Amino acid sequence: QVQLVESGGGSVQAGGSLRLSCAVSESIPCNYALTWYRQGLGKEREFVGAMDGDGRTSLADSVKDRFTISRDNAKITVYLQMNRVKPEDTALYTCNLFCQKKLPGGRTHEYNYWGHGTQVTVSS
Repeated sequence: QVQLVESGGGSVQAGGSLRLSCAVSESIPCNYALTWYRQGLGKEREFVGAMDGDGRTSLADSVKDRFTISRDNAKITVYLQMNRVKPEDTALYTCNLFCQKKLPGGRTHEYNYWGHGTQVTVSS
């Protein structure tokens, strides 16, 4: 069973930085995307950013000038670098791996895994 393990969360003051990691436990025969989501207390889960299998990234408008996403292929790890954090960035950050692999006969196999999340708390 593939596991995603997030780390790097913690408490930080506004204006500071954190680097979150999402480590995939094993390689997968699919060109998957890794996506970061976050959910604040009493709020709905929201998209933060993603890196697809070809290394292209996308970030939510609320973070695109402050956060970046990178990948370490050797360790099968994706990083979320959070700079100039704000109190509104406080949330549980979770990563998701998703890929659909085409199989013979027109079938597809879906890889869809979630981590348990890492808490980020930003104080003003």
